[in-house]
Amino acid sequence: MDLSKATALEDIKKKMTTVAIIDMPASVMLGLGLYGKFAANGNAFHPTLNNADVVNSLLILGGAIMSFCAFKFVSLTIQKNKLQSQ
Repeated sequence: MDLSKATALEDIKKKMTTVAIIDMPASVMLGLGLYGKFAANGNAFHPTLNNADVVNSLLILGGAIMSFCAFKFVSLTIQKNKLQSQ
C-alpha cells in the first residue's frame, strides 16, 4: 500500500470517528424524545419532557441528525472499501 492510499484511509477513519461523535448526542435526543412521547405520560423525570413541542423537536432534530450521520457513514464506508480493494 502506498503512502497516499494510507493517508486517505487514515483521513476516512478520522471522518468516521467524527461522524460517530456527532451521532451520539442525536441518539440521546431521539431517545429522550421517544421517552417523552410514549413512556412519560405527563410524569417525566424532567418537566421539559412533558412539553409536546419540546418532545416533537427532539424527535425531529435527533432523527434528522441521525439520518444524516447514517448517510455519511455509509458513504465513507463505501469510499474506504473502494480504497482497500485497489
